[in-house]
Amino acid sequence: MKLALAFAAAVATASAFAPSAHTAASRPTTALNAEILKKTTGQAALDPNVVAQYAALALPTDKVLAEYVWVDAEGNTRSKTRTLPTDRTKAVEDLPKWNFDGSSTDQAPGDDSEVILRPVRIFRDPFRPRDDGIDNILVMCDTYTPAGDPIETNTRAIAEAQFAGMEDEEVWFGLEQEFTLFNLDEKTPLGWPKGGMPSRPQGPYYCSVGPENNFGRHVTESLYRACLYAGINISGTNGEVMPGQQEYQVGPCVGIDAGDQLMMSRYILQRVCEDFQVYCTLHPKPITEGDWNGAGMHTNVSTKKMREEGGLETIKNAIYKLGAKHQEHIAVYGTGNELRLTGKHETASINDFSFGVANRGASVRIGRDTEAEGKGYFEDRRPSSNADPYLVTGKIVDTIMEDIEVPEIAALNKEEA
Repeated sequence: MKLALAFAAAVATASAFAPSAHTAASRPTTALNAEILKKTTGQAALDPNVVAQYAALALPTDKVLAEYVWVDAEGNTRSKTRTLPTDRTKAVEDLPKWNFDGSSTDQAPGDDSEVILRPVRIFRDPFRPRDDGIDNILVMCDTYTPAGDPIETNTRAIAEAQFAGMEDEEVWFGLEQEFTLFNLDEKTPLGWPKGGMPSRPQGPYYCSVGPENNFGRHVTESLYRACLYAGINISGTNGEVMPGQQEYQVGPCVGIDAGDQLMMSRYILQRVCEDFQVYCTLHPKPITEGDWNGAGMHTNVSTKKMREEGGLETIKNAIYKLGAKHQEHIAVYGTGNELRLTGKHETASINDFSFGVANRGASVRIGRDTEAEGKGYFEDRRPSSNADPYLVTGKIVDTIMEDIEVPEIAALNKEEA
């Protein structure tokens, strides 16, 4: 031991007098993490110091990195980057159109594969921050043929037509996006034992604290800050009922902007999960065995008349119209929703329409505060977590603004149940 200590001291003394090879500041290591990369992930775990080394490089002040984001044939987001002059990134109408290979995203045939990206909304890029007073940007786009027609999967164009002429109605939407986090095996939710179930039933996990209850808080917190930085009107987050399940809310947003903001928030969510190396699914019922809640995208709706005196009657009339077109709405409220809307786990049956005050087992809920004030909003609880926000919001406004007579529906309130 004394010999080892003496040797260490000698080495330290010698190095203090050794000539310096160069006087430049030390640089972070350029090696990969020592852990062997797992074949199951296919991901290269780069040393974050290496990434930071390049991220710290200053960019020319006359250049901006623009990440063009669009929705693919499956409803997922895709993106690619281009360099633009700074003076062309101040307003969305100044941004150039772009294109991509639609045959690689199932959005065009191989012999005519060009799909045009039309910018519709600008957000700040939280993944490429700068300290020179200039913002790199995320660009939400919709998709067109070279002839200028919306392609089949361009659901934003459908919603845009449904919202046309509705500006005076000032339709507000608040979207509650639930999601479930898994390990990269895509089978084991965060907080679950591999190949098994949690030892405790659901109950302690909702809005929870503690390492035994909350799984994925850092992902949600990072998403929260990234969305705020981007300019998304994210209004809150919470842990959900099933362990590994989380939620955030976007809104209130006016009209079609709700779809733009929600879609961009989903892109940011996936980028954050990419950094954390966790798998995120928007499937409405990722765990079908056992007594576990599914995941939804509860949609809160309020028009100008609903927010004025006597608005409760306007709300009820809108709900009656939704009930009259229940199956039309279910058809655009997401895939796999039949696994979630069973009449259990805070849902109504997919086959029946209902509404009630403070009733989370109904298709549509009116809040206690709205009932007490006689005005406010309602919550459509039917949309699934993977529902297309353009289709959902567009269909809702199309239905509730239609000038038709529909029968009243009896409320499923607690005192009347």
